[in-house]
Amino acid sequence: MPAQNPTYDLMLLLDTAAEEEQRTKVLAEAERILESSSATIVSKHDWGVRRTAFEIRHKNDAEYHLLQFQGGPETPAALDRYLRIADGVVRFRVIKLRAGLGPVPDLRAANEPAPEVVAAEAAAAPVERL
Repeated sequence: MPAQNPTYDLMLLLDTAAEEEQRTKVLAEAERILESSSATIVSKHDWGVRRTAFEIRHKNDAEYHLLQFQGGPETPAALDRYLRIADGVVRFRVIKLRAGLGPVPDLRAANEPAPEVVAAEAAAAPVERL
């Protein structure tokens, strides 16, 4: 029985100063590389614009994307070749995951307050009287 291809994470930080068209092109090309190397995309997560932990190339924020895929060892090498020279890429990392890890958390939902918190904050806000 052949062993299943390992699962990888591609964490991609795109330059927010780059045009939307360029950022879309980088994502599309990364997906094309995955498909052409017969890798399977397991999940895609767009985490939006976030502040970086430290300044990278004089930039304080980046557009975060996570692509999980299963593929052979040649797939990360192909991604590495393209992403090193692509315009609009601030930073990227391909990580081989251990088997049995849980699903990726939805960070977009984690940053938005729950509706009951918003309602409670609105009710507690002082009312200005004229």
